[in-house]
Amino acid sequence: MRIRVFRIWKRLYEMYFMSNETWLRKRGCTMGKGCSIASRSFGSEPYLITIGDYVQITAGVKIFTHGGAWMLVHNSIEKGDFFGKVNIGNKVYIGNNALILPGVTISDNVIVSAGSVVAKSVPSGWIVGGNPAKKIGTVDSFLERMSKYNLGTYGWDWERKKKYLLSLEATQFIMKGYIE
Repeated sequence: MRIRVFRIWKRLYEMYFMSNETWLRKRGCTMGKGCSIASRSFGSEPYLITIGDYVQITAGVKIFTHGGAWMLVHNSIEKGDFFGKVNIGNKVYIGNNALILPGVTISDNVIVSAGSVVAKSVPSGWIVGGNPAKKIGTVDSFLERMSKYNLGTYGWDWERKKKYLLSLEATQFIMKGYIE
């Protein structure tokens, strides 16, 4: 009974009080400095995942290290089981609900768009998106395009930022064109 209570307490502690970064490191994921991780869906082998410095992984992202089609493999290949390491470089942003498949390397300075399915490795400096993910632009061109929208509010408290943003004209915000 005592061991069971301890296990429940430990699980609750990990769920509610342990940061995602600490939780992943505890499970063997190698991670650099300055990372922000908003997901714990790193498969059953997080020790096969390496994450560089200043990586942001947003909510709903799933990283797979284990091959799919489990029942088919086990029924067709004796003791069939296969894995792929996942390597994520430095200064990478992975948008909400993206899926990273086994064996993928995401190089440095990459943006993965929300909802993307990354089935192949991504070279440095690219923005990828879609299902399957494809190159949609470079990080450099994105930064150049977005610099005109920089409002300089990083680090402001919530109330100050709200007051300032609500005082601006619509032309100072990002506006997207229509799909052709």
